[in-house]
Amino acid sequence: MEFDDLLERFASAAATGDTAGFAALFTVDGCYDDGFFGLHRGRAAIAAMLARFHVGGERFRWQFFEPLATERLGYARYCFSYRSKEKESAGALVVFEGMARLQLRDSLIAGYAEVFDRGMAFVQLGYDAPRVHKLLGRYVQAWRAGDAVREHLRWREEQEARASGFRSD
Repeated sequence: MEFDDLLERFASAAATGDTAGFAALFTVDGCYDDGFFGLHRGRAAIAAMLARFHVGGERFRWQFFEPLATERLGYARYCFSYRSKEKESAGALVVFEGMARLQLRDSLIAGYAEVFDRGMAFVQLGYDAPRVHKLLGRYVQAWRAGDAVREHLRWREEQEARASGFRSD
């Protein structure tokens, strides 16, 4: 399956709530790391996560732009929107843009991860400032505990320690 076709099927299944069709786009052991709902492993968990989308929203539109892919990795910028069904913002249009990274195996998604401005989404959802702060704090804590950030900070600490050893006062 071509990457553009995969993204089109992904967006269509997400918009229509086709949980089985959405999950079938992933490898059996595939992972979906959602910016709101966290990491889900395996097709059943991915299907259940998509079902949660439709509890809090409706009339979804996921539009991908500028897709680039190799046999093993794909990236695409996206614009995502929906009508909220949450009590604070029922009927409000929520829209944000992001970047998707898809690890590919045998023309299926082995791993999906995304980056977008959660705060922008939370404000559109009508969340009050303390709730936004609490939610973003959780995301920051989880992000800083991730392997890439831990490795980055370890390297940084080593460099700063090395640099401080060479200072002459």
